[in-house]
Amino acid sequence: MTDNKKRQGAPVEKETQNQNEAFVLKYRNAIIACVAVVVLAIVGGIFWRDHTRGTQEKASTEMSKAQEAFAMAMQTNTPQAFELALNGDSLGHAGFLAIASQYGSTKAGNLANLYAGLCYARLGKMEDAAKYLEKFNGVGDQMVSPAVMGALGNVYASLNQLDKAVSTLKKAAEKADNNSLSPQFLIQAGEILESQGQKAEALKLYQQIKDKYFQSAQYQIIDEYIERVK
Repeated sequence: MTDNKKRQGAPVEKETQNQNEAFVLKYRNAIIACVAVVVLAIVGGIFWRDHTRGTQEKASTEMSKAQEAFAMAMQTNTPQAFELALNGDSLGHAGFLAIASQYGSTKAGNLANLYAGLCYARLGKMEDAAKYLEKFNGVGDQMVSPAVMGALGNVYASLNQLDKAVSTLKKAAEKADNNSLSPQFLIQAGEILESQGQKAEALKLYQQIKDKYFQSAQYQIIDEYIERVK
């Protein structure tokens, strides 16, 4: 009898695993790219203002070189490019890991943790990605901080920490509270819940998009998600 139960349970377990893997493949690179765009657009400006004020000058100078390497890595999307951004080069330019270690108490060191986490995620090294993204201290805005939290949620999903992923994605959506990021994170959390058989909980998140984020791109397709879990 026990053997029969094992044989019957195996396909269900395998199906759930496949669903989880499909989620990771669908969203991992997309969400990391989303965070990278936000970071490059907003965080770069923060460093420029710090540099012109003469504060944390050395850290900001090192950071600007690492940021250039990261921007190039995003364009080429090669492992070597992300390794270069992480570890620096032979010319003495520090990578994000060294900046995070040397300037951990500065704004540059804090953001180096974020960049390092993104690099590791693109390299598929999710445990390292989680480690560095968790170190990032949010800047209290409605774009960068929630986007990083959303990226962390996706990293947790890739590590099969699904409850933690759902919780983090929901927090990211709440923190953002905008039409750009919140619906993305709510759908991602909902799809994880669906993969766990928690359709009622997924419905709550989809309904939230329907009720609150009617100016988002996801609003146009949310009825399909709602009907699927009813």
